[in-house]
Amino acid sequence: MRAFILALFMTLMAPFGVMAQEIYLTADAMIDVADGKRIEKPALIIREDRIVAIGSQGRLPVPDDARVINLDGQTLLPGFMDMHVHLTGDPETPFYESMGYSIPRQTVVAVRNARATLMAGFTTVRDVGADGYSVIGVRDGIHAGDIIGPRIYAVGHALGITGGHCDNNFLAPEMQATSGGVADGPWAAREKVRENIKYGATAIKFCATGGVFSKGTKVGVQQYSLEEMKAIVEEAHRRGVTVAAHAHGTDGIKAAIVAGVDSVEHVSFLDDEGVALAKQFGTYFSMDIYNTEYTLTYGEQNGVPEENLNKERQVSVRQRESFTKAVKGGVKMVFGSDAAIYPHGDNAKQFSRMVKFGMTPMQALQAATINAATLLKRETDLGMIREGYLADIVAVKGNPLEDITTTEAVTFVMKDGVIYKQ
Repeated sequence: MRAFILALFMTLMAPFGVMAQEIYLTADAMIDVADGKRIEKPALIIREDRIVAIGSQGRLPVPDDARVINLDGQTLLPGFMDMHVHLTGDPETPFYESMGYSIPRQTVVAVRNARATLMAGFTTVRDVGADGYSVIGVRDGIHAGDIIGPRIYAVGHALGITGGHCDNNFLAPEMQATSGGVADGPWAAREKVRENIKYGATAIKFCATGGVFSKGTKVGVQQYSLEEMKAIVEEAHRRGVTVAAHAHGTDGIKAAIVAGVDSVEHVSFLDDEGVALAKQFGTYFSMDIYNTEYTLTYGEQNGVPEENLNKERQVSVRQRESFTKAVKGGVKMVFGSDAAIYPHGDNAKQFSRMVKFGMTPMQALQAATINAATLLKRETDLGMIREGYLADIVAVKGNPLEDITTTEAVTFVMKDGVIYKQ
């Protein structure tokens, strides 16, 4: 509560030009994700929203009147970054009940989930699809200081073909329900990219293949043609916006890479050619390999239809095998949890699965920090604890390089120099 009041005070006083108090932060250790090493006894000075000095305890002087915070027994890390979330989604709401949520109701859900995500140590997320520009509104509310949550990159409506994944196929034909991102053909797809950006999208996503949580689609079947994918990518890149492609199936994965996407999501049915193409094009993979456990354990009681549960069973083992193949093959990887398929705030549970299926703890941490920042083209001020970088810092008890599950219980959260959890 004290941290929240302090954050609120700083937000209210900022327009009046009040200089924020400097923070002198120490801990037992700090993880340098750029050099891949653990640094003992660090000391940091934070002024306003930036890290202005880094040194060691006993050598870096404490500024006059600085607020001193000593995190004994804890390790500092860059704020975590999740590149695949859906903040309007809630798996514990019965499946069909959530379909009746209005845009205002979805926005309220997103506000709650944004807070839970930040408190879990995720200071930046990429929301890859929500109705009615709801998450864009939440993002703007966070930026304005009206609510608290992570820094959000939002795609607006995810693009998809008529009747495919990213369309609404659950309602009867006479309802004439069509998702806001449906666009068929290269020019219609370009128009939809332009529309999303017009209303505030800072990333673009399209559905290259079928998916698990849609009706009547097959996860392995390609949806958009290569021509359509290239049109989407070209239009987004012209505006300086990165592109993510939902792709489970082998052909869709490879077509999306050739089309020039910045990241491929899910990547369930990966072959050796797909690995080679990803390395050739410098494409990032964002692979959600924890959420299958939640879906197969709780999906039925949450009202998930049997069709979707069966598709999850088809995907789960293959996706984890593909994750291992991608890691061994040297593909660039980012952390993407698909939170909404399991509860927001549990994002960090994926770290241990990334280690179990092929990564070192350091690689898993890099996927959620420096790699994600590079994907978003923010590697010069996000994703690392460095002088001049934004002060997005979290802490965990113990050493995450020895026990990666420590990331599941962060003890300290700072975003933009404001402490939200201590």
